[in-house]
Amino acid sequence: MAVPVAPSGKRPKNTWKTLKKLLAYLGHHRISLLLVAVFACTSSLANILGVYSYKAIINSVVGTGSVQELLLALLQLGALYAFGVLSTYVYNKVMVRTAQEVIQEIRSDLFTHLQTLPLTYFDTHTHGEIMGNFTNDVDTLAEALNNSFAVIIQSSVTVLGTLVMLVVLNFELSLVVYFFMLLMFLYLRHNAKTSRKLFTAQQEELASVNGFVEEMISGQKVEKVFNHEKQDYEEFCRRNEALRKAGTKANARTGLNVPIVVSLSYINYAVSACLGGLFVMGGRMDIGSLTAYLVYVRQSAMPVNQFTQQTNFMMAALSGAERIFAIMEEPAESDEGEVTLVNAEAAGEGLKECAQYTGLHAWKLPTGELVPLKGDVRFCDVTFGYVPGHNVLKHISLYAKPGQKIAFVGSTGAGKTTITNLINRFYDVQEGAITYDGIDVRSIKKHDLRASLSMVIQDTHLFTGTIADNIRYGRLDATDEEVVAAAKLANADSFIRRLPQGYATMLESDGANLSQGQRQLLAIARAAVSRPPVLILDEATSSVDTHTEKLIERGMDALMEGRTVFVIAHRLSTVRNAQAIMVLEGGQIIERGDHEDLIGQKGRYYKLYTGQFELE
Repeated sequence: MAVPVAPSGKRPKNTWKTLKKLLAYLGHHRISLLLVAVFACTSSLANILGVYSYKAIINSVVGTGSVQELLLALLQLGALYAFGVLSTYVYNKVMVRTAQEVIQEIRSDLFTHLQTLPLTYFDTHTHGEIMGNFTNDVDTLAEALNNSFAVIIQSSVTVLGTLVMLVVLNFELSLVVYFFMLLMFLYLRHNAKTSRKLFTAQQEELASVNGFVEEMISGQKVEKVFNHEKQDYEEFCRRNEALRKAGTKANARTGLNVPIVVSLSYINYAVSACLGGLFVMGGRMDIGSLTAYLVYVRQSAMPVNQFTQQTNFMMAALSGAERIFAIMEEPAESDEGEVTLVNAEAAGEGLKECAQYTGLHAWKLPTGELVPLKGDVRFCDVTFGYVPGHNVLKHISLYAKPGQKIAFVGSTGAGKTTITNLINRFYDVQEGAITYDGIDVRSIKKHDLRASLSMVIQDTHLFTGTIADNIRYGRLDATDEEVVAAAKLANADSFIRRLPQGYATMLESDGANLSQGQRQLLAIARAAVSRPPVLILDEATSSVDTHTEKLIERGMDALMEGRTVFVIAHRLSTVRNAQAIMVLEGGQIIERGDHEDLIGQKGRYYKLYTGQFELE
């Protein structure tokens, strides 16, 4: 049963919290960042001291006219600027390397945490939205780290150094610059708050577009079958237009920063030049000091301009970082299990009976006691619902002894797939209990529980790689001979050998170069190679034709021998040889028995089998 998709909620907007988490990652590279800070400061100080030397050079030339002194001063100035350029080269190189290492750590942590999230998270978030976190959000953050960190340090040192040197040159005249710098600061602070909200809205609209595009690409066949191209195009245009409006507002707002700051800097320069000229004429300032002063005034807007040019990156990066860290704060899948699956070869001859398919394994209880792994599964008065107040299963009780084949039939939504989801703890029961070899599955660690199970589902998923790699996905240490044997068991070997590269054939785009039936055969082979004591087949033969189904059934008989098997099927011919058939309706078992028993009861199963009633 599909879980209802919840509407996407707003992301947290706590800037300080986001910055704190980001600084924690940067803290892992404190030595590299310290080098960046030192060389960025050195670069800025070289520029500031170079400008201050203008005073001595001009006053010396005006006063003495000595060419020799001028050349010596210019050589010293050139050496100072060269040192500044070298510092800039060093900090840029170190910053790029450090930024990429930080982004690598964030990507790794994000992917690692995603692996721990419960299925409910993926049921309530689109693939496009999640992919947007790995692409748009992480790339935006990388852009900001590459460009903004060093620029902020260099700009801050340049601004502070310039303001200090202005006071040194002329305190009264520096008050003019201070006034205009205050105006710039107040405007940028106000605009940053507004811009951040607009960029957050832009990122959310971008996630919406990505999610829709991902759904349309994966559903191209359905779209074309139902001639839905026009409606989907209109929906895309609606979302794309919303993204355009959000992006226009965000970028237009930050786009005002540079022209306004530049205009204020021009006015500042004009006022300072006029007043400075009057000061020189009145003898309150020498010509060298005025020259250096005006260069400082002109450069005072440069670091502010650099900062404003990074505003777009910073605003988008903070929004992206919030979304990334919001995922990392999602609670991981809970697992209170203490029972583990262990290799029991050293435990004695008495446990060899449990090792027919998984090797010599047993359940290890917290007390140290070993329980043979056999595949005895029981449901004890189980009630479960995906949504509170809406139960999908109602007081289900059943048992499957080791080696038995249990089949479930019933209408769509009756709860068949839900039963299998509960066995492997994709979800935990809300009432009652499920036991595995006499142990409550909630007491078994999920990793160990799932290691003892294998599942073939209706929606087959193949990974990029060779056919052999995809089969071996069921058990990574399987040999080539075991892979081929599993393929033969699933009747996949013949079509694989007809492919140009055979088992080395590369699969891409979820096996798009194979038919749906062939992909299903590979999924069955993957289950066969894992050799679990419990096998779950959820519509495993739904995508193959009747002839292929009969071939698979022969192989499945060997595959299921000695295993506990749960089968969900709409084709009743596939469940005739089951030891027990459960007929579910409305989340309850309304009939149970083997094929002959149910035919004799002339109830729902009899009507289904004879065609008097059809599954919906």
